[in-house]
Amino acid sequence: MKKNSWFITIATILGFAFLYIPIISLIIFSFNESKLVTVWSGFSTKWYGKLLSDPQILGAAWISLKIAFVSASLAMVLGTLAAFVLVRFRKFHGKNLLSGMITAPLVMPDVIIGLSLLLLFISMESIFGWPAGRGLTTIIIAHTTFSMAYVAIVVQSRMIDMDGGLEEAALDLGAKPVRVFFDITLPMISPALVSGWLLSFTLSLDDLVIASFVSGPGASTLPMVIFSKVRLGVSPDINALATIIIVIVAIGVVIASMQMKPRKTS
Repeated sequence: MKKNSWFITIATILGFAFLYIPIISLIIFSFNESKLVTVWSGFSTKWYGKLLSDPQILGAAWISLKIAFVSASLAMVLGTLAAFVLVRFRKFHGKNLLSGMITAPLVMPDVIIGLSLLLLFISMESIFGWPAGRGLTTIIIAHTTFSMAYVAIVVQSRMIDMDGGLEEAALDLGAKPVRVFFDITLPMISPALVSGWLLSFTLSLDDLVIASFVSGPGASTLPMVIFSKVRLGVSPDINALATIIIVIVAIGVVIASMQMKPRKTS
């Protein structure tokens, strides 16, 4: 038992070190005085100032945040509806097809999704005249398409484990199904909704491949701008940008964990 416990401890330490040492080194070198990202020459915050005065980075960050917020919200609504149908309506024609279509984006390569959506948007523009070109709208549709699959899986797993006794009791007492959904079902699955929204927001903010296919002039997301800069060499302001993103994500995770923590009733 002691050998196993030592092995588990060492494996855990090595695993966390492998994951977090590169992140910690990135944060440290974001405060480096030198332009060389691997040579420490003194403490400085000048790269943060340079970053905050870069209109390209700020514009791309604002575009990415808008796309992530809208697509995550749409994915949460559509994914929740899909999960509700799959769990509560156990037998209907096309259920297996719907389930397969929802899970397909989870295993399909991003290149295939991006290329297929690009061809779809080109065909829709030629037939219906919408969407006119590629831009924010097409990126939002693309991100919503693959993000809703993750939301559906998260919410579906929560609804399967949920006790339906309260809903049945409310229906027996005369409550309408819509009232039961908003007053009982929705609060019970709210942790899954928060998790699905955060997951969708992160996936949208992080996406590079799909956005590269469906974006157009004036709609470059933050990952696209970072990738174009990194191809010419990593600069310390990119480290500063990554550090800011890490801090924002960490704060969001802490707030979400506090909100989902069960509250003690007196």
